[in-house]
Amino acid sequence: MSFRIAFQTLACPDWSWTRILDEANRLGYDGIELRGIQGEMYLPKAEPFQPDRLDATIADLARRNLHIVCLDTSCLFHVPERYEGAIREGKDTIDLAVKLGTPYIRVFGDKIPPEIGQGQTVASVAAGLTELGRYAESRGVKVLLELHGDFVTYPLIEAVLAETHSSAVGLLWDIVNPMEKGESPEVTFRELAPYIHHVHIKDYRIEPDGGFKLCLIGDGLVPIPAIVRLLKENGFPGWLSLEYEKKWHPELEEPEVSLPAFITYIKDILRQEEGIR
Repeated sequence: MSFRIAFQTLACPDWSWTRILDEANRLGYDGIELRGIQGEMYLPKAEPFQPDRLDATIADLARRNLHIVCLDTSCLFHVPERYEGAIREGKDTIDLAVKLGTPYIRVFGDKIPPEIGQGQTVASVAAGLTELGRYAESRGVKVLLELHGDFVTYPLIEAVLAETHSSAVGLLWDIVNPMEKGESPEVTFRELAPYIHHVHIKDYRIEPDGGFKLCLIGDGLVPIPAIVRLLKENGFPGWLSLEYEKKWHPELEEPEVSLPAFITYIKDILRQEEGIR
């Protein structure tokens, strides 16, 4: 079993669509995870996916043997006045995923507002996931709740899943976010493995003031080789996708540095794993 490798477009927010495809192909990536294209974060509105461009876009991807592995939305369900907008965006994005042959869209639970409380917020997140999941079920797409914001550790995630009623709902495991709350990767995976369909790989170090700072893969504290081994030993069938949030953190390295560094690092780990076998 060999993993497929992708990167999320937050790593290269200033690149054109053509350059994203060209560099992914040149560097040996298998796919791309989309979180914005040329400043457009609502992916169904992005230029490459408009009716007059969509067929050419699909042909370009096929010619390069590249896959769009996940469409990352801004959908979140903890703010009541944004709920209906999140449902609209989610359904529009599922429709786009069908056209592109993309298996997943990403959504957030996100925060637990003190004025609303955990119980009501969990119910709202579960309702949003259920509505989108039921829309996705007949379309061959899964709706993945990312471990993000307040919804990162397994007890709260399990509480959401217990109230969610759709076979098309799963999880996107961001390997860093639960660690920041004190939950080890081994515990996260042990408790949530049946629901995990996609994995974000990232790294961080601790600053002198005690804060977390994102860094190049392999330069930080995240036990990425051990996590890859855990996934491999348990037959994880999905993608390993670099999330390097250059768009939100301009001080991070340029994509000309981060994207080659990631694929070299992760392929070295995979070669070592094969050698162990």
